[in-house]
Amino acid sequence: MKHRTKTGLTLGAVAASAALCGSVIVAGSAQAAPVTDTQALRDAVTVGGVMEHLTAFQSIADANGGNRAAGTAGHEASLAYVQGLLDTAGYDTWTQEFTYERTDFTGTSLSQTAPGAVPYTLGVDYFPMDFTGGANVEAAVTAVDVNLSGDRASTSGCEAGDFAGFTPGNIALIQRGSCDFAVKAQNALDAGAVGVIVFNQGNDVPGDDRFGLFGGTLGSIIDPSLPVVSAPFDLGAEWVNTPGLRLNLSVQIDIVEVTTENLLADTTSGRTDRTVVVGGHLDSVAEGPGINDNGSGTAAILETALQMAELGIDPENRVRFAFWSGEEDGLIGSSHYVEQLSAREIKEHALNLNFDMIGSPNSVNFVYDGDGDAFGAAGPNGSALIEGVFTDFFASQGQSSDPTEFDGRSDYFGFIEAGIPAGGLFTGAEGIKSVEQAARYGGTAGIAYDPCYHAACDGIANVSAGALDIMSDAVAHSTLTFAETESAVNGTGKGKAKGQFDPQFKGSNAVK
Repeated sequence: MKHRTKTGLTLGAVAASAALCGSVIVAGSAQAAPVTDTQALRDAVTVGGVMEHLTAFQSIADANGGNRAAGTAGHEASLAYVQGLLDTAGYDTWTQEFTYERTDFTGTSLSQTAPGAVPYTLGVDYFPMDFTGGANVEAAVTAVDVNLSGDRASTSGCEAGDFAGFTPGNIALIQRGSCDFAVKAQNALDAGAVGVIVFNQGNDVPGDDRFGLFGGTLGSIIDPSLPVVSAPFDLGAEWVNTPGLRLNLSVQIDIVEVTTENLLADTTSGRTDRTVVVGGHLDSVAEGPGINDNGSGTAAILETALQMAELGIDPENRVRFAFWSGEEDGLIGSSHYVEQLSAREIKEHALNLNFDMIGSPNSVNFVYDGDGDAFGAAGPNGSALIEGVFTDFFASQGQSSDPTEFDGRSDYFGFIEAGIPAGGLFTGAEGIKSVEQAARYGGTAGIAYDPCYHAACDGIANVSAGALDIMSDAVAHSTLTFAETESAVNGTGKGKAKGQFDPQFKGSNAVK
């Protein structure tokens, strides 16, 4: 039996009936989402069903070196698992192959050689910046104009004068803040540094983690023999206060050619000129199985697709379920997908829903800030409507939600750059949960939303069933709502959206 519920109610009637049928209206928007009863689909998309897929992803990782990274057997097996289920459910599936170069850091190490012997862990204690040089250096460490007190305001390394008295041949220990990482590294190089460590600033910045390990980019190579890495604030502060500190820093760079595939699955009905792309990345980092990042998002998308087919839902608009690859290496797969679209095809894409990390163990219900009122960078026309569908859904369930920035760190980026409306959900990565957030959502203030972000411990035990439950309902609700939207939701399709977006891969920061 086909399942479709639509009405032509007035806005007043819609608002009055929303609480009864679980339908959505977007307040303050010229467009209103239709009255779509999503209850049957939400009931069918259970946390148990989603967890079955996560268990399969975990087993795949366990059998393939502990990860599901793009270009590996683990990713290939994950794609085969998802495609097999979607084929059986009756979707039109197809793959999109692409090749790119990836920078690997196998053999990279950092250790203290004096006053003690202390090894440090890649991805936990330090991480190479994009466009770092490669070298093996052992040297004394000199802190450069750091500020560990008060608000920890820092211009460390931003001026050549900060390096007055610096001993050439030492490693420069620089605090994050105020200027581009490239400026800090160039000034260090000019002062004779043989290596650079930029540790996090240690200050409070809403929506940004200034304490933990962070990714960064120099934008281009400063010097091919100058290694530049980042480190957490606490470790940097410890090094600043360690007399006689010497470190051995070895950055080994290996360029690997990766061939991998996106997986796309289309409904067999629905208007193709209003295609709704519901996507998340299927690849993990090489360091772990990626069960929260992003098994959680792809498992919820997969289960939503399977249950739509099981219920016989015949959508008004074509839904394209997308399982991206190469996200962890720079949003490669989703960007490739958008780059292949003609101008006409871009206009035929109504919107993109992006689900990346929706089961974080210390979660917050983050919704992308489509209208830009929280962070100042709005998505293309229609993105505000998408945000409203999510925030109204959480409110209807008695749940809080918080805005999160369109910062270019996930697969919506290519769509936004093409002028396609976008939105989605996120439960948090390396950012730190505030006291106020812990009061509303539970969990623990002062620690990361996901302490296993990009780490080997991102397995089944790292996923919150509670977060996954409400988020899976939100995935199902939003997918069906926009699948049944009779009026066009399409954006401008004319290139860059309102606001500034940094095309750096997830976890990286080009500046400050």
